[in-house]
Amino acid sequence: MTFRRSACVTAAFVLVAGLAAGGCSTIRSPFHRATPVGTEAGQRISLLELNEQLKVSETLKGQDFFLPPPQPQAAWPLPGGSPEQSVEHVAAAPDFQIAWRRSFGQKSGRRADVMAPPIVADGKVFVMDGSATLSAHDARTGSELWRVNLRPKIKKSDREGFGGGIAYDSGKLYVSSGFRLIAEVDAQNGAVGWVTRTDAPIHDAPTIAGGRLYVVDVDDELLTFNAATGAADWTYQALTEPARMLVASSPAVSNDTIVASFASGELVALRSDNGTELWNQPLSHTTRTNALSEIRDVAGRPVIYKGDVFAVSHADVMAVTDLRTGAVRWQLPVSATTSPWPAGDVVYVVAQSGEVICASRDSGQLYWITDLDAAPSPAKGKKKPPKRVRAVWSGPILASNRLITVSDKGEAVALDPKTGAIEKRLKIGDDALLSPVAANGLIYIATQAADLIAIR
Repeated sequence: MTFRRSACVTAAFVLVAGLAAGGCSTIRSPFHRATPVGTEAGQRISLLELNEQLKVSETLKGQDFFLPPPQPQAAWPLPGGSPEQSVEHVAAAPDFQIAWRRSFGQKSGRRADVMAPPIVADGKVFVMDGSATLSAHDARTGSELWRVNLRPKIKKSDREGFGGGIAYDSGKLYVSSGFRLIAEVDAQNGAVGWVTRTDAPIHDAPTIAGGRLYVVDVDDELLTFNAATGAADWTYQALTEPARMLVASSPAVSNDTIVASFASGELVALRSDNGTELWNQPLSHTTRTNALSEIRDVAGRPVIYKGDVFAVSHADVMAVTDLRTGAVRWQLPVSATTSPWPAGDVVYVVAQSGEVICASRDSGQLYWITDLDAAPSPAKGKKKPPKRVRAVWSGPILASNRLITVSDKGEAVALDPKTGAIEKRLKIGDDALLSPVAANGLIYIATQAADLIAIR
């Protein structure tokens, strides 16, 4: 059965870098940062300049807050670490040094994008390259154990079937693909089980919970499948959005409730057994000064944590919503394309403009803001260093008392989670646009050059 809302939306006129104006358009690269009217390509406006009301609270400035202690994580079976897409504080990479690096296939390019975050289970790391080749690697050494290409025989016109993702459950991998398919693969040897074709490409990973797969396609339709057989179950059609980025977020599941986000800016809670809508919250805020707010994508995964849903859109809305009632507890004017990270008393988010924000989980007031691209303060008597080129930052992940982000400039940065002070910068060499994952004491990063990097 299919639950549908009105699919007729007036197309917004949005000017973005690399696009022809007007019509139904998408940003070709899922990680491309659009350019506001009146700025040069690649020159992004600071979040702090656009949103003057986003300031550190005078009451909270310099105040301490509770963070749970780091805990060992034996596996990372979903992109967000759990069906709720939430892991508080993982014990990993205390040295913050590269342990090893392994190539895993086709890198991102004109017709391909590496879009699947690594998955860790059964002592293996699973990754997928830009041509839908899935591979397993020893989690300690990175040595390749097996590989299988899931790309179907396709027509020339369908070559741009990039993207997808991986989820793990009970010895099986569940793979979604931009080549319009969902597949089950044996995690031990790479043997392909069932394959189910879909009508539209899928650019992010499925979520598995309670024997059912949940995944969002690029037509803003939430699809569900029986994990044992691959048979299609109920679907839910959100509002279709003509101006969007080529991403689709992985849903979050808690008990009998699933929360999914869409390119329309909708954050929707549904019954996981039959798709009945429980509540619908729009995360969009259009302003005259920011044409990019017309792109409403909620590209980062929604996160369920202690009865609340944390989500942030491209359209300047970060919201905390009560999972049970759908009531909004607070909002902040933040634009982002990655997932928030709630832990203890706070929630962290990496804004699209390069600022890392630490907010009170209860009130939304800010403890601190750190600009990752700000030039370091000059030493006494020295000239001011040149301003850093603004990067695209992804993450964060809270690991061993550090808040870690990665960038498209080949850098990983560790911050003090209590103060926001930058503690260490680590050169990783390749563009990193997927959030890191962690298990067995290591942090794993999949780069756009199709390198798997382990940080100890």
